[in-house]
Amino acid sequence: MKIKLCVLFGGKSVEHEVSVISALQAIASIDPVKYDVVPVYITKENEFYTSFECSCIEEYKNIPALIKKSTRCVLMNMDGRVQLLRYPFKKFGSGVISDIDVAFPIVHGTNVEDGTLQGYLKTLGLPFVGCDVTASAVGMDKYVMKTVLKDNDVPVLDCLRFYSSEFSEPEALVARCRERIGYPVIVKPVNLGSSVGISVAHNDDELFTSLEDAFRFASTVLVERAITNLKEINCSVLGDTSKAEASECEQPAKSDEILSYENKYLQGGGSKKTGGGSKGMASLARKIPADITPERREEIRSLAVKAFQVLGCNGVSRIDFMIDMDTDTVYLNEINTIPGSLSFYLWEPLGVKYTVLLDRMIELALKRKREEDSIVFSFETNILNIDRSFGGAKGAKGGKLGMKSGGKL
Repeated sequence: MKIKLCVLFGGKSVEHEVSVISALQAIASIDPVKYDVVPVYITKENEFYTSFECSCIEEYKNIPALIKKSTRCVLMNMDGRVQLLRYPFKKFGSGVISDIDVAFPIVHGTNVEDGTLQGYLKTLGLPFVGCDVTASAVGMDKYVMKTVLKDNDVPVLDCLRFYSSEFSEPEALVARCRERIGYPVIVKPVNLGSSVGISVAHNDDELFTSLEDAFRFASTVLVERAITNLKEINCSVLGDTSKAEASECEQPAKSDEILSYENKYLQGGGSKKTGGGSKGMASLARKIPADITPERREEIRSLAVKAFQVLGCNGVSRIDFMIDMDTDTVYLNEINTIPGSLSFYLWEPLGVKYTVLLDRMIELALKRKREEDSIVFSFETNILNIDRSFGGAKGAKGGKLGMKSGGKL
């Protein structure tokens, strides 16, 4: 019997469209013999919809029309089994669209990749592909990530963190950056990807503008030294905390001081095709393998695996590194716990086909579920039967809560 696989994508995120591309590429490559895929598109209002058309990239040119062709739905645990149900619920007849065995979130950015969606799936008791709630949240928050990695001897750049409330006195923020870091600096939202809201500042005026722009996208921003003679190297990792392996390394090309959203997705990064191979975001200009020595390649791949396991990751992540060519020093820049197109193009040079990569990710999700099922999360207790007062509202016969004896309001 096929495994019912719910692929979730979209969501309330500035990376909404990128998520759609990544998900549809994956759907086109998932083994149809082993899995029965149920596509679930999450709108920017966080409403769930499903239909065959949701798996067709051309339909997203007119999303309102796509919604009309689709069925609004909701996931629900029914007697220990998770089902996808029509919403609003039907008064008569079955509203079940499909049973769901495992979820595959292919989402990017705040509100979806940061542990929010993972927590929802965890509450449902539905096994899901990728990082758990904690690893997702830590991986998304660049400041927390840096703190954890630094505590485990993974090299990262020092930074300053600012909240939006502090921007009421911008001169003080600018002065701190100038004195503590010096120019040039790079400013970035603490919890976004795809280079959204990221910019380089070379003086006080530019820094003010960069901070103002970053605070448009997040309530917390980071400021760190900008490496002027920079080589960027990316590496993917597949596995979990017990066993993980690194992919080939890539060296992305860029036309700006930073690899911008336009570099990634609007200058050859997008594609009408959604299959595997080397299309979609994988068509971004890059060198694979990266132009680095064998020794540096192994250093980066080893650091990638270490960071992946230190952060408690699962499935596939992409880890981005920076090399300061002036000092020949490697720094970990950030981790993408659900990378664009799930970084399949970094595995193909090692002979791992995209279909195989996706299958291994799903197997890791089911393995984690088996391990969690062996852990005791509750035990029988009679604490609520003890004849004593714990304070608070009375529960019986209305009491302070105004409830009827039958328990209904």
